[in-house]
Amino acid sequence: MPVIDKPKKSAARFSFRLPTEIKSRVEDAALASGLTVSDFAINVLLNSADDVLEKHEGRQLSGRDRDTFLKMLDDDTAPTDAMTNAVREYRDRVTSR
Repeated sequence: MPVIDKPKKSAARFSFRLPTEIKSRVEDAALASGLTVSDFAINVLLNSADDVLEKHEGRQLSGRDRDTFLKMLDDDTAPTDAMTNAVREYRDRVTSR
């Protein structure tokens, strides 16, 4: 497991509580990895965040999905009532940032 460089000038802080059993397991894993608990936790959080972002940002369509998507973009059929209602419900439930 790679060790990250420690911040030189500024650092942000996470503060959260976790069950004793989880804390003990994380401490054991850090010890087995030869890292401090902080370095171990930072590495695991960073790797997990990278995995999530890669999956989120790197979606790829199959050839069939791409063709279907492009066909839908070219289709000038008016939206159905169900589609219109779905958009209305979405806008009612979701607030924009």
